[in-house]
Amino acid sequence: MTATVTTPPRSAASGQPERGRGGRGRRVGAWVAVVLVGALLAVLTAVVGRPATDRVPLDPASTSASGAKALVRVLEQRGTDVRVVDRADRIADGTVFVDDERGVLDPAVARRLAREAEHVVLVSSDPRVLDAFGLDVEPAAPVDGDDTVRTTSCAIPAAATAERITATGTGYAVPDGRRAPAGTDLCAPSGSGGERVYGLVRTDTAAGDVTLVGTTAAFRNDTITTAGNAALALGLLGDDATLTWYTPVPGASDAAPTLGSLAPPWVPSALALLGLVAVAAAFWRGRRLGPLVVERMPVVVRAAETTEGRARLAARTGDRTHALDTLRIAAIRRTARRLGLPRSAHVDEVVRAAARATGIPDRRVGAVLVGGPTTDDRSLTAGAAALDELERAVLAATTGARQTDRDHRGARP
Repeated sequence: MTATVTTPPRSAASGQPERGRGGRGRRVGAWVAVVLVGALLAVLTAVVGRPATDRVPLDPASTSASGAKALVRVLEQRGTDVRVVDRADRIADGTVFVDDERGVLDPAVARRLAREAEHVVLVSSDPRVLDAFGLDVEPAAPVDGDDTVRTTSCAIPAAATAERITATGTGYAVPDGRRAPAGTDLCAPSGSGGERVYGLVRTDTAAGDVTLVGTTAAFRNDTITTAGNAALALGLLGDDATLTWYTPVPGASDAAPTLGSLAPPWVPSALALLGLVAVAAAFWRGRRLGPLVVERMPVVVRAAETTEGRARLAARTGDRTHALDTLRIAAIRRTARRLGLPRSAHVDEVVRAAARATGIPDRRVGAVLVGGPTTDDRSLTAGAAALDELERAVLAATTGARQTDRDHRGARP
């Protein structure tokens, strides 16, 4: 057996297969384009994903809908000295507004504020911070919509003066359905029954009191003029001559430690190095080993060899059922073709057509063509013989020849 191999043409000067300089240049250009596109996407992601200052909720310098510039301006016009800080050691005497909506405040700093600050207005959903201030409540569910609630009967003077405020924000509930502890006031309720939550919670601290504000819509630029929101905000933040607007930021000394800050300083460099190694390994394993070589091998394998090879595999594994099923499938195809049935004919149609042609009962024909599992060599031999007899009977019926008991094992055309 011979095989012919077709190789690419060789150049006259070097005697080596011609390398497609144009193809190589295109591949290099493609990789350069991929790198440039990746760098561009990284830059765009960094620019677009960078949080804009005017999008930070309750930002005292933002004039956007979610900012609080309008509240700060009114407080300053009323004579309140508003000091915006991001570190706890810069907090001055007077009222302290702690905007921990991002949940980065260290509970130790919160405990220190509870011991030192006389009036604290807190915006936070961190259970550790709430516990540090002695607030025996937990964030239950967000309150959506523009509904307002009455606060005339509230024990918090600023809320009672406002009479009605917007409930949008975060709702707080007493854990396990317990009653509020002594010295704790719950105001601005939303919901009913077991789903009732409160937007304002006030309790006593070692130095004075702390008011937890879940109804943050009262401080926003777009809703501060709704109902009594302005009266609530000014009553909570404008009683003292000085207001410290404290917004803790991630990574600061008074921020809660994160997994990144707890890790050793060499970990980011090691992760970056591992990332580069992974990229290099991907390029190494995914490289092209060279141009493809077209190889034509006109070798014809006879169908009989394939059949015999499969038969030897079935005999070696002892899979008699698979061997007999192979013979059955071939017999069904030949029988259907002999009876003029299409290739898409179901095996039941072949069984009924063979039974009508030969006069053999449908049940017997079905047992021969379909049958069941084959457990031993004797059953395999008997099944193959039954298939031969059925095919001879179909052949005799379709050719018009007569069978006798003597020549039942064969058919004459």
